Amino acid sequence: MNPTDASADDTLDLHLPDEFLALLRDVGDDRAQAAGARARADLLDGLADWGPVTTPVGVFHLVPADAERDAALVSRWMNDPAVAAYWELTGPQSVTAEHLRAQLTGDGRSVPCVGTLDGAPMSYWEIYRADLDPLARYCPVRPHDTGVHLLIGDDADRGRGTGTELIRAVADLVLAHRPACTRVLAEPDVRNRPSVAAFLGAGFRPVAEVDLPGKRAALMVRERTGPQPA
Repeated sequence: MNPTDASADDTLDLHLPDEFLALLRDVGDDRAQAAGARARADLLDGLADWGPVTTPVGVFHLVPADAERDAALVSRWMNDPAVAAYWELTGPQSVTAEHLRAQLTGDGRSVPCVGTLDGAPMSYWEIYRADLDPLARYCPVRPHDTGVHLLIGDDADRGRGTGTELIRAVADLVLAHRPACTRVLAEPDVRNRPSVAAFLGAGFRPVAEVDLPGKRAALMVRERTGPQPA
């Protein structure tokens, strides 16, 4: 027989231990999860690492949410009638938890966050890629446009200009850390006059009214000023 003939009779039947095969699978899973995490971080330029900022109302920090840690608090906020009218996420804690998990296990185009002020949780935010969001079906968007949803959690923090200052801070964070982004977008319900006023005060300008599923929205834009990215 030709020694170079790789016939079936000459094929080495190699049996790897089950433990070794399991290790290979675990390594592959870990690498896949790490790659997925990097991809999710890249869509919003590492939001988790943006860090705290000093504002006129205190030190503000945008902290990516954890479904287990934050669901109870965010659910309480969602069930406040002043919030429920616009977010439509009332009900048991599981409703909020599922809403958070859907984003946290997605591709990273939307990141749910808890906003802390001087270390105390007091607001909920969603920072999202408007160009990758269903919003793009209803109005013109540009590549890397970044959208903002928010709610102020407790009544004591509303109506004092806090929302305006925090919206301005978050828009500044987006534009500082996302060099490819030239606009920050918001689409509050036109009936939510305090929210619209807060965005106006934070430097956003209204550009249109848009019919979105479940609401008529005021499309508002905060433009980047100065030199544009290449």
